[in-house]
Amino acid sequence: MSEAEFDRLLSAVSAVIAPRIEEAVLNAQSDIDHMRFGKLPQAANDNEVAWPFLPFPEGWNGAC
Repeated sequence: MSEAEFDRLLSAVSAVIAPRIEEAVLNAQSDIDHMRFGKLPQAANDNEVAWPFLPFPEGWNGAC
């Protein structure tokens, strides 16, 4: 296959696929818009009590 034939094939494939990609992007964007909330949902295990401070034993360290 020559370079010119390859370029024609690539152009033909791009012409067919490009509208589908644009449509998929627009559909995905509208799906994202529907998933937005007014406020963050509350966690299922949230009992609204502050967790107690639990100090590490002497000589222990913690890092996140």
